[in-house]
Amino acid sequence: MNFPFMRNFFLIYLIGLGFSILSPTYGQTPDSAANKVLSFPRHWLSRVQARIAGLNKQLTNQGEQYLQLMARQEQRLQQTLSRVDSGSAQALFGKSAQQYAALGHQLKTDTGNRSLSLNGTYHPYLDSLHGSLAYLQQHPELLGGSAAKLAQLQRASSQLQALEARMRDADQIKAYFQQRKQQIAGFIAQHANLKGLLTKQYGGINREAYYYSQQIRQYKELWNNPDQLEQRALAVLNSRLDYQNFMQTHSSLGSLFQIPKGYGSSQALTGMQTKDVVAQQVTAKASTGGAAGLSALQSNLQSAQNALDTYKAKLSALGAGNGDADIPNFTPNSQHKKTLWRRLEYGVNFQTTRTAYYFPSVSDLGLSLGYLLGHDNIVGIGASYKLGWGNGIQHIAFSSQGIGLRSFLQIKIKGSFSATGGFEYNYTTPFPAFTQIPRLQDWTRSGLIGVTKTITTKGRVLKKTNLSLLWDFLSYSQLPPTQPLLFRVGYTLN
Repeated sequence: MNFPFMRNFFLIYLIGLGFSILSPTYGQTPDSAANKVLSFPRHWLSRVQARIAGLNKQLTNQGEQYLQLMARQEQRLQQTLSRVDSGSAQALFGKSAQQYAALGHQLKTDTGNRSLSLNGTYHPYLDSLHGSLAYLQQHPELLGGSAAKLAQLQRASSQLQALEARMRDADQIKAYFQQRKQQIAGFIAQHANLKGLLTKQYGGINREAYYYSQQIRQYKELWNNPDQLEQRALAVLNSRLDYQNFMQTHSSLGSLFQIPKGYGSSQALTGMQTKDVVAQQVTAKASTGGAAGLSALQSNLQSAQNALDTYKAKLSALGAGNGDADIPNFTPNSQHKKTLWRRLEYGVNFQTTRTAYYFPSVSDLGLSLGYLLGHDNIVGIGASYKLGWGNGIQHIAFSSQGIGLRSFLQIKIKGSFSATGGFEYNYTTPFPAFTQIPRLQDWTRSGLIGVTKTITTKGRVLKKTNLSLLWDFLSYSQLPPTQPLLFRVGYTLN
């Protein structure tokens, strides 16, 4: 029995049960939704095809790049070993180049087959999409019944079949990387006199194998998070009783169990303890303690959910339950091999300067664009607008007090603390229109160094909160002098 798969399945089931108890629709039976009118999203098929094509391309391109990179790493290691032991070099590396080429050819040409493999991690969305396309092919009238729609369904099904093949090929490549890494590590361990000669180049193989494993995991996680359009389409299909019956026999999970006829009908539920009954009993028990009892129940459920999320994250970090955990012996760079767009970080920040003799109270409202260097280090640029508030609560007056241009560098020190530095140009003269801003040479300069505390949040928009205490070491040379200490609050948007 595939224990990692069963563990993931029951973990998904427990999470779903916890949410259903608190859901206002927990008592709904399939019969109550069987006759709903099908209102299918218009562009669902096009969206699905675009996502499948994009992930297919990413898996193919990344797989080919890593295969070529690993082949070059092994070739260099073979050349180094050949200088001292040509026989061992031929035995250890003689057939690896052909194997890398064969895996690359398979990755490019594999179109898959109709069967959906259940080895390794179970992918809920992939299973649902596979069954949905098969169901719609049997009922094309639900999408209008046109020949064009049926042809589009066939293409989407073929693309999904190829994607499943790419995922299996990627797992085979990852397994081969792990195998080669272990073989080379075993050879180095048995030849202590060659350790100093080979360890550095072996480190490159170890790093690339780890990064490929992590990249495949990220692609699969991204795929298992459908967007709102895809979720709505699945919800529409799931409202049909015949679709639910279809999935019970044609989905990967349904094929594992012998589900009796009439399962899910009102007759089959007679005398059984439904979710509705369970929820009523739980609520009744908790209500005996009043508002505190209900609050304690919700708190305990949330704690259990957080514990499950933590456990799932640890499982994913150790190989996503596939039994091929890859724990690196180096500090991984989380941004390694990511594209430019995926390494950009957008943010907003603000700070307030107190009233001075020459200036009113001013708030700096800033926008920033950062580039993630890795290991939580960021470099970036930004701009700010200085909004004047007047001179006290009795003299409030909004005005444009200037603008600023910024650059910054943030280097992690320990935990959630980072060293922060930056250089800024500020134009601090009130102006009625941007056309009146003079040359950059007339602006004042600020040199900032300090410490930033980063707090991770779980908001949909705001992902991090940054609290920075900064010292402007150029403030003393300004006429009139500016504020030397600044407290800046920033938010990361992605």
